[in-house]
Amino acid sequence: MIIIPASSLPQYLDGQSPDEDALAAQVDGIIRAVREDGVDALRRFSRQFDGVLPPAFEVDLETAAAETCLLKQKEPALCDALEFAASHIRAFAEYQKAGLASFEKEIAPGVFAGQNVLPLSRAVVYVPRGRYPLLSTVLMGVIPARVAGVAEVCVTSPPCSDGLPDRRVLAAASLAGADRIFALGGAQAIAAFAYGVADGGRELIPRADIIAGPGNKYVAWAKRRLSGVVGIEAVAGPTDVLVIADEHTDAEIVAADLIAQAEHDEDARARALVPSAQFAETVEAALRQQLDGLSTRKTAEASLKNGLLVIYTTREEAILAANRIAPEHLELQVDDRAAWLPHLNNYGSLFISNRAAEALGDYSAGINHTLPTMGCSRFSGGLSVRHFLKIVTSL
Repeated sequence: MIIIPASSLPQYLDGQSPDEDALAAQVDGIIRAVREDGVDALRRFSRQFDGVLPPAFEVDLETAAAETCLLKQKEPALCDALEFAASHIRAFAEYQKAGLASFEKEIAPGVFAGQNVLPLSRAVVYVPRGRYPLLSTVLMGVIPARVAGVAEVCVTSPPCSDGLPDRRVLAAASLAGADRIFALGGAQAIAAFAYGVADGGRELIPRADIIAGPGNKYVAWAKRRLSGVVGIEAVAGPTDVLVIADEHTDAEIVAADLIAQAEHDEDARARALVPSAQFAETVEAALRQQLDGLSTRKTAEASLKNGLLVIYTTREEAILAANRIAPEHLELQVDDRAAWLPHLNNYGSLFISNRAAEALGDYSAGINHTLPTMGCSRFSGGLSVRHFLKIVTSL
């Protein structure tokens, strides 16, 4: 990892943006083709990018339900874990919805003004096909939409070699309560659901009110381009974590949490604010030891090469740095947490104490793991029930 003083932090956050012209041209071409050629473009891109043409872009719900039954038989522990996580996600989403109330009030004599909190009609949850099936992403998208009262909740995910999304994704979608499931991914999926696609006068891909969920750079760029045509909850970048440590923090736990983030992806950003150069060296030693024999070592090491250990001299300097970084995940592993908490304002989710591992938020604690990246927690929060609702006013 790179060890720097807090005073040098800005230069590591404000580097030049990569040339995006080629990416923009490719994605814009895909969006234009889907809009102009419809289903023919979807078939062409499925062959080109996924190497398979699904027998039908929409998956029969009975197929997904059957996969849930098979999962219960073949991997009962995984199915139990999904149901356990789903119960927490649903409970948290219900608390969120309770905080968004409709009302009508008399604001002046004879003048009544109010607001109504209304669910959207159709939501699409995008689930990428990465190295591992993102089953938790299915739950974290579908369940808040269901709790919000969305009339139709769809899941879309790229097809595997059999023309279907990963079968565990199908099982999770069925378990979460998805109404429709599609074997469609990439920028072409975002374009298809933004505009809707017909085939011979029959609706093949429905037009969405909102598309939520993470994806690769092509998906992210398509979401950016189509924001305004369709609702977009966020444009995701590389996942990141910031751990704040003091002289009493266990360096082994700091190292473990940095690795837990770094092993997601080579572009993942693992960073920590530490109280001294000696502590930074201790964390580095712990990282080397914990990486030894790790199955995801190659990915984690590639990420950690660009990770940061930022040395601060005062609490105020550390707080300023943390708010400047505005991480997706912020871990506060310090003794006097009460002195820090009121001043930390920019984060997607906050994990308080070394017992609140960020992995709990990723999977089963109930809070959502679809969070703002790239410093966007300065002005936005993570995916929640509110993304599937709209507030309208009346007089």
